[in-house]
Amino acid sequence: MKFETGRNQLLGALQSVVNVVERRQTLPVLANVLLDAGQEELIITATDLELELVSRAEVRTVQPGKITIPARKFYDICRGLPEGADITVEASDGKAIVKSGRSRFTLSTVSASDFPQIGSADGGTEFSLPQKALKTLIEKTSFAMAAQDVRYYLNGLLLHVTAKRVRAVATDGHRLAMSEFEGDTGASEEMQVILPRKAVLELARLLDDSDEVVQLRAGDGQFQADLEAIRITSKLIDGRFPDYERVIPEGGENILSADRDRVKQALVRASILANEKFRGVRLMLDKGKLKLQTNNPEHEEAEEELDVDYNGTAMEIGFNVNYLLDALNASGGETFMLTLKSSDASGLLHASENASSKYVVMPMRL
Repeated sequence: MKFETGRNQLLGALQSVVNVVERRQTLPVLANVLLDAGQEELIITATDLELELVSRAEVRTVQPGKITIPARKFYDICRGLPEGADITVEASDGKAIVKSGRSRFTLSTVSASDFPQIGSADGGTEFSLPQKALKTLIEKTSFAMAAQDVRYYLNGLLLHVTAKRVRAVATDGHRLAMSEFEGDTGASEEMQVILPRKAVLELARLLDDSDEVVQLRAGDGQFQADLEAIRITSKLIDGRFPDYERVIPEGGENILSADRDRVKQALVRASILANEKFRGVRLMLDKGKLKLQTNNPEHEEAEEELDVDYNGTAMEIGFNVNYLLDALNASGGETFMLTLKSSDASGLLHASENASSKYVVMPMRL
């Protein structure tokens, strides 16, 4: 195998896939990327057996072939070369030689036949979204995913797809985030799939704010996303996601409306003296007033008082301050609404101007 290309083209393609390569591997070949040189295109594949990323770079192929090469070393070599440099890669007899100007690097290789494939979602249900819509869905919800929970189905993001709507939902059992996109998706049937955490974070990194359409496919335990020059294939989480629609509270006459930034800043200040383990903040609501209180085992206390729009019954309720801040950060908009039924019921928060993203936070005893 031998090909020639520019440093910038090769580096861009490597940057798209190298994150999936774990620094500690159970199989040595998983520390490598697969290089498949065709006539005018180099296909680069990286995988950790759960997630596979494929990118493409324009090359001039002298001799077609496939080989695997140490991913991070190859990436660091390309990154270290001068901007606009030309690169030649030639592989034979278990070695790959990377040349650029007077620089020369010899890397060990592993046969392409040893590189694992995780399959595809071919034949599954197809749908599509603008890249910025999918990116927004992920950014509005992914922070609420659980991390290493024994309830494995919480360690990911639910996509609930219909012909006219896509909802993204994440929960860790203490809070829930839901965001929806309304528009023609092209889905032929309704479905729910759970994307693993790592796939969600990689998607968020690779998507941009353009109106370019991303083609998506789910079926046979696999999920696939085709961006312009990158394909992401992931195993799906096999489990039953909680009935999120039952978790979202309906009704509630106690509605707080306030400036989002002012409340965020007050919560940040109050959180300085919150209990480091439980992170509780007490909200005391009365006509036109919101008082925030925190304390900790060192008998330190913080108190903030704000003028707000509130005409409900006087109430005290406790929340995890970090959960409130996460929801406020994700909700966007200048003002927000927090709907409360009682001091022992979950609160529902969303931007005043737009309820397409909703956040449920469970109360806590203080």
